[in-house]
Amino acid sequence: MKTSEEKRYNRIIIVLSIVLPLAVASLFRVKVDFELPVFLPPIYASINALTAVILVLAVIAIKKGNRQLHEKLNKFAIVLSVVFLLMYVLYHMTSDSTEFGGEGMEKTIYFIILVSHIILSIAVIPFVLITYVRAKLGKFDAHKKIAKITFPLWLYVAVTGVVVYLMISPYY
Repeated sequence: MKTSEEKRYNRIIIVLSIVLPLAVASLFRVKVDFELPVFLPPIYASINALTAVILVLAVIAIKKGNRQLHEKLNKFAIVLSVVFLLMYVLYHMTSDSTEFGGEGMEKTIYFIILVSHIILSIAVIPFVLITYVRAKLGKFDAHKKIAKITFPLWLYVAVTGVVVYLMISPYY
């Protein structure tokens, strides 16, 4: 039986899992005539790289039995993901999208990585939130079970974010 607190968190997770992707998609249509003082793509790609490292360190911490460090690292990874998302949206609201200039197999590989990255970046939202809430509620067996799915998904999204940036960066 789920507690009222659990039910409340589940409602929040459902709302965020729907609203976040829709908000990001709708903000892509908004163009603001404002020149940013910095070029954001290498910054948010670096945030993705740091997120990947932090996720790996969080797994190492829990395997060594350091739950406190594991928790701090995962919270940091969530903060990094939010900062990434804010920068990503800000960049796309103030800049035109860059077309990938590669051809042939390179273009095919790029689009496979890009599409899988986008789809999984949406799919990972409820996984991250559910995993976090289960730990917060002290349901560590359930947390561990879903974390085995969340970790590789989130890591893939973080790493492919960097790969997509590296592949498109010559065309900025």
